[in-house]
Amino acid sequence: MRTPDLGRLRAGLSLAAFAIVLALIGPVRAAVAQDASALIYHRFGEDAYPATNIRMEQFEAHVRELVEGGYTVVPLGAIAEALDAGRELPPRTVAISIDDAYLSVYQRAFPLLQENELPFTLFVATDPVDRGIPGYMSWDQIRELAEAGVEIGSQAVTHPHMPGLSDLRNRRELMRSAERIKAELGERPTLFAYPYGEASNAVKRLAREAGYRAAFGQHSGAIGPTLDPFYLPRFPVNEAFGDLERFRRVARALPLPVVDLTPDDPYLNAPGAANPPAMGFTLAGDGPGTGAIACYHSGFGLIERMERLGPRIELRFDAPFPPGRTRINCTAPAGDGRWRWFGMQYYVKP
Repeated sequence: MRTPDLGRLRAGLSLAAFAIVLALIGPVRAAVAQDASALIYHRFGEDAYPATNIRMEQFEAHVRELVEGGYTVVPLGAIAEALDAGRELPPRTVAISIDDAYLSVYQRAFPLLQENELPFTLFVATDPVDRGIPGYMSWDQIRELAEAGVEIGSQAVTHPHMPGLSDLRNRRELMRSAERIKAELGERPTLFAYPYGEASNAVKRLAREAGYRAAFGQHSGAIGPTLDPFYLPRFPVNEAFGDLERFRRVARALPLPVVDLTPDDPYLNAPGAANPPAMGFTLAGDGPGTGAIACYHSGFGLIERMERLGPRIELRFDAPFPPGRTRINCTAPAGDGRWRWFGMQYYVKP
């Protein structure tokens, strides 16, 4: 479904209220009423950077699918607001997000999305823009997007590896980037994207204290009401993971209703953390496919050491997670060609 008024969407959708607000996490039905998929892009038509680039013919196919495939496309802020307020989201809600403010966003992605009346969210690391680094947008170009209704979020000042930095440095990154965006655009951002998707409980706390409403990683998974609003997933889309079949699969994904995640801190160098972690989570309800969960490690594939104790899933690993980022994905068939999907990214400081 096209979204004709970008400015109104940026201010937040008027969506039907839940009939029942649960005191505790409810069954799968409650989670489905607030399910959404968020997509993350970086570069457009920049073939020299295949890991972060999407080819334009791929992106054009994605846009056609979103326009013609029965989706409701909204900015990330509309999803964060609905989750916070307990409001229902339409079926097949999808958000387009773009990180890093590369020039190809302005030159290639923005005209196509504007032509098709598809809103999106742009996350800006302010230092490359302030320094005028070649290949990045200027403030005038970002201002043009904002005036057209594009939602602007922060991605810190210098785009650092935040979990390994001090609280003082991270607080400065969070606050000063918001101040620069407000100075240039007249409005303080309410959304934050962790550079490289790397977060920790300490950084999440600082993001909340800095006044952000929600924050996003770069790990795969569908968004639902049981997830931490300061570490929401987004499906990465690039050349290798940009074919139309995969795009439809992630755009139509449903959340697994995961609660009681351990460890909940994505930073495995945090005090008291173990590596490898003893990972586990509880399913907050039953639903189609939840009896057929399979989990995968980004380094070696299917996780064989998985035990299910009623609604509790326990995962064990034979070796420590290596330095850098490790992603865990758990999926289950939901029927009608759709999948329930929960993801987590853990970070080990090099």
